[in-house]
Order: sequence, then C-alpha cells, then structure tokens
Amino acid sequence: MEPSPTKLPTKPLKKFFFDDCVFYVLENVYEPAEDTCLLAENLRVSKNDFVLDMGTGCGILGILAAKKARSVIAVDINPYAVRCAKVNAKLNRVKGKMNILRGDLFQPIGGGEVFDVILLNAPYLPSEPEEPKTWVEKAWAGGPNGRELIKRFLFEAPKYLKTDGRIFLVQSTLSDVGETMWTLKKARLRANIIAEEKVAFETIVVIEARFKKHKRSI
Repeated sequence: MEPSPTKLPTKPLKKFFFDDCVFYVLENVYEPAEDTCLLAENLRVSKNDFVLDMGTGCGILGILAAKKARSVIAVDINPYAVRCAKVNAKLNRVKGKMNILRGDLFQPIGGGEVFDVILLNAPYLPSEPEEPKTWVEKAWAGGPNGRELIKRFLFEAPKYLKTDGRIFLVQSTLSDVGETMWTLKKARLRANIIAEEKVAFETIVVIEARFKKHKRSI
C-alpha cells in the first residue's frame, strides 16, 4: 500500500539549485537533470499566464513558472513528488500561486479548464516491459519505444490548450522526435525545436507547439 502524502518524510536527500531558487529532492522523487534544466532555461512564461506543469516531480518547472505567471496547476502521479513539490513551493514563496494535485496526466484537471502554457518533461527513455518498479524508475521509463506517456499526452493536451497557448515538451532522440512532430502537426499544432543538447548517446530537445493560425479570407 502506498503511504499517505501527509505522512511522507520531509527530510531532503539532496538539494538542487537553479537561478536564485533552491529545491529539496525527497526520497522516491526524480532528481532534476539535463532535460529539466534545458526546459527551465527555455521556459517562456508571461505574467498573466495560466500554466499547467504535467509530471511536476520536485516542482522545479512549475515553481519557476509561478515566479512569473498568474497561477500554476502542477500534477504528478507520484505521492512523494506531490509532497515534495508542496514543500518546494512553500520554500520558494510561490505556494499561494500553485495548486499541486495528484493524478494520472489530465485526470485531476477540470474538463472546462484551458491553459496558456502546458509543460511536460515526460518519461521518454525506452524500457523493458517489466520496468518500472520504483517511483524514480517510473519518472524516466517510457516503455519499449519510450513513447507510452508521450503518446497519451499528445492525444489529450490540445483539448486543454487555449487557441493562442503553447506547449513545451522535453524529449530525447531515443524516443522518435519525428513521430512527435508529426502527431502535433496532425493535431493542427505548429511545432518547432527551440533548444537541444547532446548528452551521452542521445540528444535532448525542447519542442514548442502552438495552434496554427488560419488565414482570414478577404
């Protein structure tokens, strides 16, 4: 049985620093790495934006967004991550601008809610069928082709995006970036790779997607 989030440990295993913020990483929570930093460095958020941080982990992306945005909803299926994100939101003084929820992708989001910005640093590494077993493994294991959660996200995300909103997605070349670009195009979204970084045997990319604007008839 999973422990109740109210009874989870608050002692940090590690601390992670980004800009002028500090983040505790609690037990059973994925530690931010190169992919997180690449998206954080290319995050574009305005003061009136309503932001959804999907798979928030320790809360870093949602908290950085909350520093600028009007408000942020952060979601994670991992109860340890939900608790960790709440601790870090309070630590970085954005608790009042964040609503941190536990759930599977868009399940805890109200059907009528739409966002200016949707963020996702998905589990994208190819993994064996029997994986993952731990919460940390679940944060990186993307199934046999690395696309299990990415595929579900791409199917649902456009329904929660404002007509002038944008999606920021981190992905690896190990999980078929071309397939992601094609899927976004099929959903009437214009997608561009706005940043990339070579890491070991893969390249990490940040994809920005927006709805295509229809030309007005004369």
